[in-house]
Amino acid sequence: MGFTLNFTKDGTITRPKLVPPPSDAHKYSRGHAIVWSGPPLRTGASRLAAQAALAVGAGLVTIIGDRAALVEQAAHVTAIMLREANDALACIDQRVTALAIGPGAGSGIADIVCALLKREIPMVLDADAITAFAGDPARLFEHLCANDVMTPHAGEFARLFPDIDLADRAAAALCAAERSGAVVLLKGPQTHIAAPDGRVAVNRHASPWLATAGSGDVLTGLICGLMAQGVAAFDAACMGAWLHGDIGVRAGPGLTADSMINYIPLVLTGSLA
Repeated sequence: MGFTLNFTKDGTITRPKLVPPPSDAHKYSRGHAIVWSGPPLRTGASRLAAQAALAVGAGLVTIIGDRAALVEQAAHVTAIMLREANDALACIDQRVTALAIGPGAGSGIADIVCALLKREIPMVLDADAITAFAGDPARLFEHLCANDVMTPHAGEFARLFPDIDLADRAAAALCAAERSGAVVLLKGPQTHIAAPDGRVAVNRHASPWLATAGSGDVLTGLICGLMAQGVAAFDAACMGAWLHGDIGVRAGPGLTADSMINYIPLVLTGSLA
């Protein structure tokens, strides 16, 4: 699919325009996204991210992790592929177009995050992939670039940027993006997105019903799936935030992260050009 990002004059994100893929499209032309699995008994978050990446249009999605975790994943997924990770990360080849790590990943993943960033594949970092660098954010920042996206909530943001005041969230996101070198999506009732080159945007199209466990993992997957299709990091973060918000607006009361996946086709259909 093709995607066009739209803003109002004040930088508010509006409904993106989606164009169907060409008639000769195939799964590899639509991109290959990889999501890092959580450990056994904590695989749900990464699975939500992978399912969202597939639903938003990535041609292939693979969950990678250790064998015990993948056995658990295999009981839940069908269209998503599973690959065992090794120290050389040989399962990540030149066909991979985006990576996501963090949802349910667990502690002690800083080395893995750095190793993945060295592959220079566009990445989305969330949750544990951010928290792993609390106390040593410089180690993370030296590997990040403008093709990467971090998606912290306020608590995770403070672990990497304890000196940045969140009273002005737009300014805080921009300061964080300039310091880290990556796109920063600061989650909240109004989600602020900033790029290292000074671009800023805000998503006001959302719903309090999104405040449910696993919702952020779906957002991570949406952004990763868009990036896998060749959407630039800042644009993918902005569009992912709007599409995520639209799920909440459409679903309303009773929304759970599991059911969010089923709303993605409806949201995409509503954005077709």
